[in-house]
Amino acid sequence: MKEYEFKLMGELSEKLLNELLIESRKEGFNFVWRLLADYHSGENTFNMNGEALFGVYHQEHLIALGGVNQDPYSYKEGVGRLRRFYVKKEFRRAGIGKSLVHYIINHSKLHFTYLVLNTDTKEADRFYQAIGFQVNSHFPNTTHFLQVRNT
Repeated sequence: MKEYEFKLMGELSEKLLNELLIESRKEGFNFVWRLLADYHSGENTFNMNGEALFGVYHQEHLIALGGVNQDPYSYKEGVGRLRRFYVKKEFRRAGIGKSLVHYIINHSKLHFTYLVLNTDTKEADRFYQAIGFQVNSHFPNTTHFLQVRNT
């Protein structure tokens, strides 16, 4: 995937996220808008220990993003939450989403024992299970989890 560049994202702006904002809203997803709103309000800036937001760029255009936060719902330490994951429609089924999840998993191994997420679509459920996530029964407000590091 040499034509794609994975980067730690810095300052977020509506201009940077514009294409993803428009497309995701048309699909009925609000999490790119929520990412920007939470970032500007200071509610979630991905700046706590272990947290990060990554972007995937193709020809200098942002085509995907996803991040990890300390899980605010967990009763355990060492739990990261995969958040604000979105891949532009025209780049889906090309391995970019899978590569981005693995990129986030590799980052998370340095900071967390478990990675959790919450999704409400069957497509995403199949996607995450194919990567190795298990359907959740242990963590609050979570549909899937993955142990990324041995305890």
